[in-house]
Amino acid sequence: MRIVVALGGNALLRRGESMEQAAQERNVAVAVRALAALAADHELVVTHGNGPQVGMLALAHEASGAVTPYSLDVVGAESQGMIGFLLEEAVRRALPAREVATLLTQVLVDRADPAFAHPTKPIGRVYGEAEARRLAAERGWAVAPDGDGYRRVVSSPRPRRVLELAAIRLLVHHGVLVICAGGGGVPVVAERGRSYYGVEAVVDKDLTAALLAYELHADLLLLLTDVAAVERGWQTPEARAIRAVTPLALRSERFDAGTMGPKVEAACSFVERTGKRAAIGALADARELLLGRAGTAVVPEGITPMSFWDEVVRPR
Repeated sequence: MRIVVALGGNALLRRGESMEQAAQERNVAVAVRALAALAADHELVVTHGNGPQVGMLALAHEASGAVTPYSLDVVGAESQGMIGFLLEEAVRRALPAREVATLLTQVLVDRADPAFAHPTKPIGRVYGEAEARRLAAERGWAVAPDGDGYRRVVSSPRPRRVLELAAIRLLVHHGVLVICAGGGGVPVVAERGRSYYGVEAVVDKDLTAALLAYELHADLLLLLTDVAAVERGWQTPEARAIRAVTPLALRSERFDAGTMGPKVEAACSFVERTGKRAAIGALADARELLLGRAGTAVVPEGITPMSFWDEVVRPR
């Protein structure tokens, strides 16, 4: 089975943890143990988040004071290299007989995407209002309230094409475990057909994972996070886990754009385009998610929770 796995930010940095290298290495080791249980029997393509790391790198550049801060596309590429190295190093220790490669990945976005006119994705640290307004004027940033302060916000356009897709296909064909599309990929736009250049934006990693899974003809899209399942009535006394659900039924629920919303959209999109299955759940439950015994399974229309149990779970 070919599986595209999207690791949430918790794979490298748990909520409230410091951003020290040792903490990230410990968390990567935990993530890779979960992946190793899948990689023994299946083809894996692994994507990952990079939000905390991009913020850290941007702050480091800003604090140096020696150079003009790097553009967001370059910082995104830098984070892909850093996180990819940590993951690849851990995979080689866990699976010494398996070939593994990290691929710097660019993702084509549309310059006409409405998201460019409405930046909403917060990055970097929190500023006081006066400093935020000054930086916005000096650097052309968009800023927005965040708690008691302000943060820079950038656009989050939809991914249209993974530029390195042919290389990823070639590596997978030869049995390589591929780590790619970190942070959703470095967003680029096309100029005169075949010339590309980076833009100041952030692509949602789950939407890129869904696109990648579709283009690679994956059998399963696995979205791993730090919660056990998608819930109806999240953070309310009536919260209930959703176990097996079709895209149509799942889209009738409401989910926060800053938390579960993109994962739900990614899972639904993949299932609708392919007629295959997606799963959302906890990193520690990766193998049980594969088997349909944990998390939320998003299944094609016409499959009921009972038939999912009979056709997918029970036969195993």
